[in-house]
Amino acid sequence: MTDFSAVRSTYVQAAYAKTVQGERSTGTAAPDGKDFSQMVANAASQAIDNVREGDSMAMKGLTGQAGLQQVVEATMAMESTVQVSVAMRDKLVEAYQDIMRMPI
Repeated sequence: MTDFSAVRSTYVQAAYAKTVQGERSTGTAAPDGKDFSQMVANAASQAIDNVREGDSMAMKGLTGQAGLQQVVEATMAMESTVQVSVAMRDKLVEAYQDIMRMPI
């Protein structure tokens, strides 16, 4: 299995750990009956929520409603979420291109 120690997003690490734990305990990748598309949709909605939270915290910081540490933490979480999202998009595009290059 891949090691996600370089990824700082707690959402991705938690999802990965839950998936690995489900594979070990039941022998299947989706212990709750969720399929891959639902897992991706949940991760995407969590990423969107994380980006929105970071953006709103930045706005609160500009108006003086939030402290500097809160703004920095939210911005760092948002940045790592965007980095993971872009990396996933790149891998999906690469996989699609590899499939399209396969001979029929």
